[in-house]
Amino acid sequence: MTTGMIVIDMLNPYEHDDAEPLTNSVERMLDDLCALVGAAREEGLRIVYVNDNHGDWTAGPKDIARRALAGARPELVEPVLPPDDAPFIVKARHSIFYETLLEYLLQREEITRLVLAGQVTEQCILYSALDGYVRHFEVVVPTDGVAHIDEQLAQAALRMMETNMHAQLATGPEAVIRACRA
Repeated sequence: MTTGMIVIDMLNPYEHDDAEPLTNSVERMLDDLCALVGAAREEGLRIVYVNDNHGDWTAGPKDIARRALAGARPELVEPVLPPDDAPFIVKARHSIFYETLLEYLLQREEITRLVLAGQVTEQCILYSALDGYVRHFEVVVPTDGVAHIDEQLAQAALRMMETNMHAQLATGPEAVIRACRA
């Protein structure tokens, strides 16, 4: 089984109503997420970046990154900027699959297991896990590699992913990589 890691919505200018609780959560998980991306790279996993276009239909990857770096918290963006050689898919809604080319890319590369990391646990991660599940992907969610706005909703979302979508929850890069090898 081939695994891919999807880094979701980490290029964020943090200039919205929920920015404060989200940035607090991102601050706590950023080092873990960076360690996980590094471990995934070392393991040879395909890493794909999927990011919201924030309503700008002319924005490409570099525009989205530039806007995020010019936002309120560039120190939360810079460590997770995608490398130039990484696939980058722009999305407009919560799910990484909705009206994007992601499923096609995953099928072409014969990826059947997804590690979903990034933000927001109770929104984009949850809906992406559901859409992955209904498309017959196995889903792994690194509990220390996702950020939330509302901690209670995030915990409920993680339980839903594990129970209803049979997602595997793992903490720490080693546990995530072990889950990917299973």
